Amino acid sequence: MNTSSLFFKRMLPVALALGTAWAARGQIGHEYGATWAAAIGIFTVIALSGRQDWYDRLPTIVALGAIAWGAGGMISYGKIVGYGHASDYLNTSYGLVMLMIIGALYGFMGGGITGLALENTSGKKVDWASLLVQMFAGGYLFWGFFIFQLEWLMTPPRSELWAGCMGASLALGWYLYRNGYTHAFRTAFFSALGAGFGFGFGNFLQRMGHASGITFNWWNVMEYSIGFFGGLGMSYGIYSSKKWPVTVAPDKVSNGAGWVFLMIILPAINLVEAAGTKRLADEGQALQVADPAHFVFTWQCILWVMSAMFAIYLTWYYKPGHITGSQNKNIRVTLVYLTWYILISNFISAIWYTPKFVSQHLYWVNLVAIGWMLYRYREKDAYEPAGASHPYTSTLLKWWAAALVIILIISYVAISIGYVHKNAQLRFE
Repeated sequence: MNTSSLFFKRMLPVALALGTAWAARGQIGHEYGATWAAAIGIFTVIALSGRQDWYDRLPTIVALGAIAWGAGGMISYGKIVGYGHASDYLNTSYGLVMLMIIGALYGFMGGGITGLALENTSGKKVDWASLLVQMFAGGYLFWGFFIFQLEWLMTPPRSELWAGCMGASLALGWYLYRNGYTHAFRTAFFSALGAGFGFGFGNFLQRMGHASGITFNWWNVMEYSIGFFGGLGMSYGIYSSKKWPVTVAPDKVSNGAGWVFLMIILPAINLVEAAGTKRLADEGQALQVADPAHFVFTWQCILWVMSAMFAIYLTWYYKPGHITGSQNKNIRVTLVYLTWYILISNFISAIWYTPKFVSQHLYWVNLVAIGWMLYRYREKDAYEPAGASHPYTSTLLKWWAAALVIILIISYVAISIGYVHKNAQLRFE
């Protein structure tokens, strides 16, 4: 498969799926919203892979990778986005570069664990318990030393859990390197590159959008950017890495646990967190509904009943206990799971109450495009590994350097237009 085919037939569908889901996550938020969005991106990667061994372990792989991507949701970045809207170059470039680091942490953990789940073989099984302990210890030690001892604060007075994620990422990278998980190591770096660049570039797009005077949800554009470029990075890391080994045989217990997490636990947590009484009451008040209490009750009933129906349908259709994964099943599950997420996002924001165009209407356009691509590039053009790949190359380092240079250049462009957002923040006075 040449570079052009790889991009249009494998990378672009994943980028659109993860970008759309991450934009929907903008209405849901936090770790669990990011976890669901990441699950959709990983579903898409596996659906396009043509790998029967990956299909058979779909729930396990998706759950592991999604949780790792979602862990980055602990990081506070609201003020850092504000730095990217400052009037001077130092604060603006600091904001965009720090967002690049935060996005890279999302991608490294998410891409690394996803790749590790794919590279887990019968001859070299991953010691998940040991890895988890190492990542927790690495995160705690890095956070304690750099935040409490050295006081290297990224976004005072907000949470500095970026340091915890940095320590966990370093522990993960060291585990992958010393145990020879070259495919996962490579995937981690490309995922980090994509998500890192996407977050910094997304902040730039947000600032340019506000400067244009066009009324639009430019925050949503930034969320879409990290998902789109993160999807490009993860899919490139996976699909361009040749000779992935045959993964470990599917296990009914692991698949069952992964499925319960994806279909019951994760949606329930998101509904409790994002569709609570206060959140919907505030939405009803903003929409000036006649009876806010009735509005909240109705919306919550719709969301919970709808989610139960989706979970029942997907479980009935996929039958995870039978471990009979196929490409068609994976494609349908991917599209239905994304549809479910978009609907939750739409209902929480009550977009049907306002007869005007909003960014969330574009989610449906993306869904149609993703569905067309998934069915267009299935089976007859299945991904077939061949050749060999090095886990990290000079090319990757060049791309990282290029991404950083671009971020520094667009920081200068951002201040040159003379627009400063009213909520701009200053890290350095």
